Amino acid sequence: MNLSELSRPTRRDILRGCVATASLTLLGGKEITPMNSDPSPHADRSAITDVAGIKVGQFTDSRKPTGCTVILAEEGAVAGVDVRGAAPGTRETDLLNPVNSVQQVHAIVLSGGSAFGLDTATGVMRCLEDQGIGFQLGAVRVPIVPSAIIFDLGFGDPKIRPDSEAGYKACKAASGAVPAEGNVGAGAGATVGKLFGIKRAMKGGLGTASIKLGDGKSVLTVGAIVAVNAVGDVFDPKTGKIIAGALTADGKALLGSMNAIIRGEPLPQSLGGMASTIGVVATDLKLDKVQATKVAQMAHDGLARTINPIHTAYDGDTIFALATGKSSRQVNVTLIGALAAEAMAQAVVRAVRAAKGIEGLPSIADLK
Repeated sequence: MNLSELSRPTRRDILRGCVATASLTLLGGKEITPMNSDPSPHADRSAITDVAGIKVGQFTDSRKPTGCTVILAEEGAVAGVDVRGAAPGTRETDLLNPVNSVQQVHAIVLSGGSAFGLDTATGVMRCLEDQGIGFQLGAVRVPIVPSAIIFDLGFGDPKIRPDSEAGYKACKAASGAVPAEGNVGAGAGATVGKLFGIKRAMKGGLGTASIKLGDGKSVLTVGAIVAVNAVGDVFDPKTGKIIAGALTADGKALLGSMNAIIRGEPLPQSLGGMASTIGVVATDLKLDKVQATKVAQMAHDGLARTINPIHTAYDGDTIFALATGKSSRQVNVTLIGALAAEAMAQAVVRAVRAAKGIEGLPSIADLK
């Protein structure tokens, strides 16, 4: 490597420069400091619950790897969504379209169980109704709870999947504490690297991260939480190396799915919607629905930096964006979207690093 290569800026360097420039605009030209812009999976433990107004609760089934994760905004939050891939499983996403009248949601649910798991949102609605949370419509309060699911029915008894009661329990367990990561909640049955079949896949999981920028007087926070259940391989954007994904035929090493495709290795005829990476990004700033939708769109860049291939015909990748409005600071949507993508990328890496292997599905630690 020559000196010119050593001095060449990386994509991450360029991103940080852009974020810093936009941050100066957002905070009135004051010098800002990244307070936790690059959290490790085991040390800093930043999380989406660092965003004011956000709580997280989880239910993990003890009978098989499945569960659900609830992201609560009890006082309401403006929301947007961006759905990519060709096999989504969602509920109440149409109402998030900026042309539609509902302006706030009260929770987002991420769940295992394939389409059956959408029933978890009913339990969350019941839990919130019990607490008097929701839009007042006559004599009743109606909580707005969009949701998205992953496919995890291939392990254990497929009749065991998250239901309304699971959603209720996750909602009741919600708090502002740092959520557990790995084989928990919606990530309990998640897998990655399925492009060459489930027998060569690895364990995925649930991850979370946040980024705080401040000038000593004011702070803005953007967080992410994600259940990583991708067809593709997972990369660490710091190194550009695969850290989890499809395995070689003997199961002892990482294959490198895209290299294998280029070499001409045949793919299974169908993976039948066995994947989706679903998540939520959140900020404490005030956004409208158009701005929240743009942030959700930009957050998908975090998936593109860490998962390859992504948004495939087998995936139903979905990202929701929440804005709690707890901060009155000036909004720069480009900055928030860029931070959301970075937080999402960090959360993806943390999800697979925190995952533990189960029978037939090794984790990162099992390959060392």
